[in-house]
Amino acid sequence: MIVLLAIFLVIFFTASAWVGIYAPKIVADQIQQALKVKVKLDKISLSLPCTIALEKLEIENLAQIKRISFSPNLIALLFGKVVIHGLTITEPVVYLERSANGKLNLPVIEKKPAAKTPEVYPTSLKIQGARIIFTDKKVNAVEYRMMVDKLNINISKVSLPITSLATNFSLNCQLANQAGEVFGEVDFSGWLDYLARDMDATLQIKDMEVTNFSAYYGNFISNKKLLSAKLDLTSAFKAKGNALNIKTDFNLSKLVYDENQPQEVNLDLAKNALDFFTDSRGNLRLEFDIDTRLDKPALSQAKLKSVILKAAMKNLSNQSPQQLMDKVVSVVDQYKELGEGLKAIFGK
Repeated sequence: MIVLLAIFLVIFFTASAWVGIYAPKIVADQIQQALKVKVKLDKISLSLPCTIALEKLEIENLAQIKRISFSPNLIALLFGKVVIHGLTITEPVVYLERSANGKLNLPVIEKKPAAKTPEVYPTSLKIQGARIIFTDKKVNAVEYRMMVDKLNINISKVSLPITSLATNFSLNCQLANQAGEVFGEVDFSGWLDYLARDMDATLQIKDMEVTNFSAYYGNFISNKKLLSAKLDLTSAFKAKGNALNIKTDFNLSKLVYDENQPQEVNLDLAKNALDFFTDSRGNLRLEFDIDTRLDKPALSQAKLKSVILKAAMKNLSNQSPQQLMDKVVSVVDQYKELGEGLKAIFGK
């Protein structure tokens, strides 16, 4: 056993030295050929029992990664399969940019006919302290920039029952503006069995300053210009057999409008949701369900307007008659042709 141990150690340290000297350039060249951009890799190390670590990987104009580590399953290699345990990506910084013509700066990988390669099976993924810096030069004349910061992702197979193909996942991050000021938090966690098309997860958005996205929503939900508004949202994602239901509790509060902006008359009720359906404290709470497909989730603008209108009608029906009359008296000419749904509420 001592002799075998000595042989193993000699082989291991020889391999470790070879990896440290030659592997960084080989791996960097392979990545560079695949992505067609300059790649720099500072170091590759091999440690016991069998962990490979890549240090300081830089992909030109796209990413900088402090460390990538994983442990290949040596037994699975004997059967021609690559099983990777404990894949961990530490402190990656990703630079995403959309040009004025709408093209993202993601490299295009050429598809070349090649010999059959072993299948790769990662058993888990952990991303720690990631940062994504997004720049959009298309959305308006002045480039838009935001940052997803302190992003942590954990993905792993459900332990019990062992026959389950479901995967546990969790994601949490902070959102920051161009000045680096945090304007919201996001938490998304649950489990997914994609082969069975089943899912149970919860999305939470906390204290998000929505005006940071004004370049995208424009006047979709209000004809008045919002100077400030806080969003808190909880969505429950439940899927069975590919039928996905998303039940959402949407709360918008602390609304501040630009009082100096000229007002437009618009009979689109969905766009007047903020102006007409807020409660006595100026807050808007909407509860609504969205039904779609897990494998192809889709929500058109027309369907979203319909969902907002239905939820807003429910909100309106829960307000007191005096609140309703106070709102309607000043804008009755705008809303007199809104249809039977609004008439039925006032009829009661």
